[in-house]
Amino acid sequence: MADLRECKMDFTLKELTLSCQTEDADIPGSSSSVELKDKKLVCVEYPALVTSVDKMLETLGGEKAVSKSFAHPNRRLELRFRPKDPFCHPLCGNRFPSSNLVLRVRRRVRKKDPKDAEIHMDILGVIGTTYKFQGMADFQCLAVHSEGGKDTSLYDKIILRKSENQEFFEKPVPLFLPPAIFSRLDCPVDYYYRPDVYQKSHQEFGNNRNFIGLNRARRPHNAIFVSFTEPTVPTECLEAAKENWARISVKESDRQAEEQLRKMFESRPIWSRNAVKANINIHPDKLKLLLPVFAYYMVTGPWRSLWVKLGYDPRKRTDSKQYQLLDFRIRCSTKHGYSISDMPVKAKRSALNYSLPITFNKSGPQAASVMELPAQEGPSISRDPVPVSYQLKEASYIFREGMLPPHRQMFYQLCDLDVESIKKVIEQKGDEQVCDERDGWCRLGTTDHLRDMISAMIKKLIRAQKPALPDLPKKRRRATPISKYPGRDSDSDEEVQDDDKDDDEEEDEDEEFLPSEGSENEMETEILDYM
Repeated sequence: MADLRECKMDFTLKELTLSCQTEDADIPGSSSSVELKDKKLVCVEYPALVTSVDKMLETLGGEKAVSKSFAHPNRRLELRFRPKDPFCHPLCGNRFPSSNLVLRVRRRVRKKDPKDAEIHMDILGVIGTTYKFQGMADFQCLAVHSEGGKDTSLYDKIILRKSENQEFFEKPVPLFLPPAIFSRLDCPVDYYYRPDVYQKSHQEFGNNRNFIGLNRARRPHNAIFVSFTEPTVPTECLEAAKENWARISVKESDRQAEEQLRKMFESRPIWSRNAVKANINIHPDKLKLLLPVFAYYMVTGPWRSLWVKLGYDPRKRTDSKQYQLLDFRIRCSTKHGYSISDMPVKAKRSALNYSLPITFNKSGPQAASVMELPAQEGPSISRDPVPVSYQLKEASYIFREGMLPPHRQMFYQLCDLDVESIKKVIEQKGDEQVCDERDGWCRLGTTDHLRDMISAMIKKLIRAQKPALPDLPKKRRRATPISKYPGRDSDSDEEVQDDDKDDDEEEDEDEEFLPSEGSENEMETEILDYM
């Protein structure tokens, strides 16, 4: 496409006056060609009379909040008419694609001769996104206490603005109960008091497939789930799985992905879903239908949350030890070089940043934009769409020394731990006559030892990148180190603390194995995808 700066558009304006004019007068500049600039703008149709731009922007949360909402296509713009009130319920604006232009018109009039006017026009930019507040404002909750016809504000009594002493919390305060939940919808809907289908018997509907119920239909992914205690494993996939994949595999890229996944399971019988996503560029919804064609899903045991090739039983083959799962979580404590508030890997979700249900909506189809129009007239030339990549990065399933995991909780396969010292521990032979449900074909305690080794590497990396934390005074400890699992190294930091019941007891040991707040539980979410 040609440069947008070379594009010009013709505009014609007529002077609008209150007085009736018998004949149209041509004003210089009312018809001219203006330059179309490539500057993109965002429009907010503010549902109030704006007298101060600063106060208006403050009700939207400031430039930072507006930019954050604009970065997420399915997020609605929040407006709070009382921005300093934590009990203010927001009014949400929907996001719409647009192709509007911001045209600046200047009209210059000579003082001595009012009829001598001149118009100057220029385009400031193109509005590609517009926020419109179409919903109704919900009920507002004010922290006030009404008694005897007099209203008293409670904000200074219930909001903690600074560090207070015990007297602040012991002061008597009138009872104030904010609503537990507001309306989940801000647009009016017609409710005709329809009868509840749950109150009717199931025999009344029979086997009518055209009946629309309230329950979501079962996802037809047809995956086979196998637990560690089941005696046999499936050798063939369900016939419905083949039919579903044959129905949607209409593109050449789908058939290429099918052949690529077939070769992957021939070279390696067990894969995690992240490992498959990092090696095949396929839409996640199509991958859900393709995986059950070649593999079954292990629910429990040392290969839980992994996809195993049909007919392959890892419980009967000792060489499947390298494909076992290691559930690793980054430990949070100051003795590992960082505090809980200074985690090297930030949480994906946080309860402190809770968003109301009305602040999200489903993004609609994108309309054509002025920025995508052809530069000159003529026959339209079809352009190839930009290819979309669904592949994950290599760090999503491989660990190497000197790298940080992308999430606080990771599911690694032992063969994907690309560290020489870790490989030596995995290769150690133990009792390989029986496959243990916890450690599989590895020696007892191997998984705990591997977690310690990875944690030590992350600790070393973090301390090399930032100054060390101040050393805290150590309490008296018994010089009796305890090794919980055989093969696990004993360290002086792991010694058992003395049994003196002091109030200022250190809490690092308790924080060490705390689950991360934003950990990605791949196993649970994947099972829900196939339910």
